[in-house]
Amino acid sequence: MTDISAVDARLYRIPLAEVLTDAKHGDHTHFELVTVTITLADGMQGTGYTYTGGWGGHAIHAMLVHDLASFVTGKNPDNVEALHDDMQWHVHYVGRGGIASFAIAAIDIALWDLRGKRQNTPLWKLAGGASNHCKAYCGGIDLNFSLDKLLNNISGYLDRGFNGVKIKVGRENLNDDIERVAAVRRHIGPEIAFMVDANYAMDVDKAIEAARGFSPHDLLWFEEPVIPEDLQGYNRIASCTDIPLAMGENLHTAFEFDQACQQTQLGFLQPDAGTCGGITTWLRASEYAARNGISICSHGMQELHVSLLAAQPHAGWLEAHSFPIDEYTTRPLKVENHMAIAPDEPGTGVEFVDEKIAPFRLI
Repeated sequence: MTDISAVDARLYRIPLAEVLTDAKHGDHTHFELVTVTITLADGMQGTGYTYTGGWGGHAIHAMLVHDLASFVTGKNPDNVEALHDDMQWHVHYVGRGGIASFAIAAIDIALWDLRGKRQNTPLWKLAGGASNHCKAYCGGIDLNFSLDKLLNNISGYLDRGFNGVKIKVGRENLNDDIERVAAVRRHIGPEIAFMVDANYAMDVDKAIEAARGFSPHDLLWFEEPVIPEDLQGYNRIASCTDIPLAMGENLHTAFEFDQACQQTQLGFLQPDAGTCGGITTWLRASEYAARNGISICSHGMQELHVSLLAAQPHAGWLEAHSFPIDEYTTRPLKVENHMAIAPDEPGTGVEFVDEKIAPFRLI
C-alpha cells in the first residue's frame, strides 16, 4: 500500500493584464492561485489547485496547512470519494461550503490526478469517457468596457476559434444592458451562441424585466440573475420569461447542487471543481443535472473542466474564463473546429510551469 507522505500547499497572487469588472464583485486586478502537491510514499506526485477572484486565498491556504494536510497524510489515496467525504466531515462544523470547499477541492483534484497517473488513464476517460472534446465559449468580465472595446474584445474571441461568447450585465441603468446586448448580437450575427451573466446583481422583478428586454436577441442563457440561495426567485423568473436560466458557480456542496436541480427551473448547471470541493463534487453535480434533464456546463478553470465536460453525455458548454489559469500551465486550452480538446496525458493533464508562477508566490 502506498500512502500519502506529504502535502505541500502554496499561494500565488497573479496580476491580470487589465482591470476586469462585474456587477457584484467590483474590480479585479489579480486572481489568487492556491496549489497543492501530494507526494506518495513511492515518490509519485499529484497536483491540485483552486483559485479566488483576489480575496480569501490566505484563509484557504491556512485551512489546507493547519487542518487538512495532516488529516490526509498517512491515508490511502485510492478511494478518492471516501477521502473527499472524510475531509468534508472533518471541517464541517466550521466550514460547510465556502472556504472549506475551496481547500478540499485542491486536495481532491490532486487525488484525482494521482488516480489517473496510477491507472495510466486521462481524466476524460476516468470521468465518464463520453468524448474527448466539448463545445466552448469565452466568458468576459467586461462590465466596465466601452461598447467599442466590448465589441473588439468579442472579435478577439471569435478570432481564437470560439463560436460562443458571454458578456456581463447588471449596469445600474437596465437600458444600458439591453443596448449592449443588442449591439453584441448585431456584431456576432445569428449563428454564434450568446449568453449574459448578471453575477446576481438584480432582484427578481428587475431580472424579469431584463430577460424580457433581452428576449429579442436570442440568448442561450441568462446566468445568475439573482442570488444563488433564492431558488424560488429563479422559478419566478423562469415562469415569467423565455430565456433559459443558468447558475451553479456559487454552489459549494453536493447537497446544494442536488437541491438546485430538484427545486429550480434551470436550463444549465455550472459547477466549478475549484470551488465546490473538487472533481468528486463536480461529478456528483453532473449526475444530479442529468437526472433532472439539465445540461451540465462549467465555470472557470478551463484547463481542467475540458476533461470533465467532454466526458459527460449531457455536456453543454465549457467556459474559457477571463482568469487565464491555463496560460500558466504546460498545456493552455486547445480549441479545434470550435471544440475544446481534452488532454490525453494520464491524470488531469494540468501541470503548472514553475518559472511562470514562481514570481507571484506569496506563501
